Amino acid sequence: MQGWKKGVKMRLQNMFKKTGERENPVRKGRLRRRPEAPEGLLKKCNKCGAAILSEEVINGAYICPKCHGYFRVPAYKRIEMIADEGSFEEWDMDLDGMDGPPDPLQFKGYSEKIKKLREQTGLKEAVVTGRVKINGKQAVIGVCDGRFMMASMGYAVGEKITRAVEHATNENLPVILFTCSGGARMQEGIISLMQMEKTSAALKRHSDAGLLYVTVLTDPTTGGVTASFAMLGDIIIAEPQALIGFAGPRVIEQTIGEKLPEGFQRAEFLLEHGFVDQIVKRENMKPVLGRILKMHDHVHPDCRKGKEIRKSDRTEPVQKAGMTEKKAGKKAAEQEPWSEKSLTAWERVCRSRSKERPVGKDYIDILFEDFVELHGDRYYRDDPAIIGGIAYFQGICVTVIAQAKGRTTKENLERNFAMPSPEGYRKARRLMKQAEKFHRPVINFVDTPGAFCGMEAEERGQGEAIARNLFELSGLKVPVLSVVIGEGGSGGALALAVADEVWMLENSVYSVLSPEGFASILWKDSSRSAEAAKMMKLTAADLKKLGVIERVFPEPQNFSVLTMKPTAELLRAGLAEFLTKYQKLETKDLLEGRYERFRKL
Repeated sequence: MQGWKKGVKMRLQNMFKKTGERENPVRKGRLRRRPEAPEGLLKKCNKCGAAILSEEVINGAYICPKCHGYFRVPAYKRIEMIADEGSFEEWDMDLDGMDGPPDPLQFKGYSEKIKKLREQTGLKEAVVTGRVKINGKQAVIGVCDGRFMMASMGYAVGEKITRAVEHATNENLPVILFTCSGGARMQEGIISLMQMEKTSAALKRHSDAGLLYVTVLTDPTTGGVTASFAMLGDIIIAEPQALIGFAGPRVIEQTIGEKLPEGFQRAEFLLEHGFVDQIVKRENMKPVLGRILKMHDHVHPDCRKGKEIRKSDRTEPVQKAGMTEKKAGKKAAEQEPWSEKSLTAWERVCRSRSKERPVGKDYIDILFEDFVELHGDRYYRDDPAIIGGIAYFQGICVTVIAQAKGRTTKENLERNFAMPSPEGYRKARRLMKQAEKFHRPVINFVDTPGAFCGMEAEERGQGEAIARNLFELSGLKVPVLSVVIGEGGSGGALALAVADEVWMLENSVYSVLSPEGFASILWKDSSRSAEAAKMMKLTAADLKKLGVIERVFPEPQNFSVLTMKPTAELLRAGLAEFLTKYQKLETKDLLEGRYERFRKL
């Protein structure tokens, strides 16, 4: 009896640290190894300890059915999971380390280990590359396989990835790389280190050609791979709970002499700290990648630079079919008459701050389709005070950015009452530069009391972050529109309002600082804020007369999400006109017009 228990225990050890597989149709004729997870054999999950059937795991996207923990996926199985059936064409399948510097260190046992792994896995090296279709969209793909020396990067891995990227550049194709690696391959010494630069240089050329690069970080992604091609994606996706970092956790703990906190270096940690755009579950990976590819398809008519918005593309802004957008706007204006003369400047300030007023996310939801939110500044943190991403406006790919107030006190605390920190402005700048690369117009929604004033904001360079936005926006080579939908507080608002046109809603405000601050500084009496508001000329009507803004849009007297549709329809019509007008301009004329707009103020 004791011997039987011992035998079962031995079979349950090390479940899926190296994952077996069945015959895979992605690559016919490749070597098959003896599976480590035979069909029907009861195994022990090395994450939760539950007894599970290996076949159930393999058929379930390599996810534990008990704890839903993720196991590593063999490269060909990964491709099968995301590729359109029969679309994968493998490249450089016979390339191995012998094509480059042969065992540069003559490291004892290295060649024998490589040979053994090839027999066990059926792979020549630790990455599989080729061309693929995902939801009908072509891409170049590379998938690291952790079974082969933990997908460490030596000459062959670096060469295969570099060749794949070069092919993609020559054929104007996007690149998707699934990373899983222990880093550089120590057995190849300095040659391994050089692969970091080689792959990065190839990706720079690919980027300079205006092409999309997406990385999908899987568990684990560490070392030289993290410090090269893994973190260079235009869009960086991670699987849940993936370990991602430069130095391994044990190395860090040994260096600092402390135990690391729970969740350190996991995907969720990197999302919070601004280094990952999205965390995507395995079952959602194909649709998410397909959606991203469609939005960046350079030959897709929806995303062409300079495409004129056709009436057939548009969402009709009113119930009556066939009504033009100008008529729709007129009808909406008639339904909700202006109240310009009936409110004081201070009353408009109060309305701009109303808790019932629609916030940035509401405008994204009502005006745009298929919004894909992207996170992080790639330096320090993701700032919830600013949300941004890619969306469609009536068939046109655009980048949308909004200063985001919350609907509840809890949400406002999470979003810091829409007072961005430096990382928020840097996130916005990253998304705007990304829009420039892919020829997407930028639509900004401004609604902030001002940039966050705090010690940590100063430590991280609040002034520099705002200044850099002004600098970059002035020369951004795509149309930029900014709409003040609530409060436009000082430089914190201006950092998203350097645009070809600036619009305001009727009861929004835009000023050098708050009326309370104005009264306190100039009169040493904050109770005179109503008087200050009148003097400051901060209303939409005042700023239109001053030439600071181009358009003013009416809003209902009781403005809320429930009553915002007429105003939204006016904005929809205006956005269509703006895009039709500005996407036709040559870059030189676009930038000259933006420069002169501010030059005359």
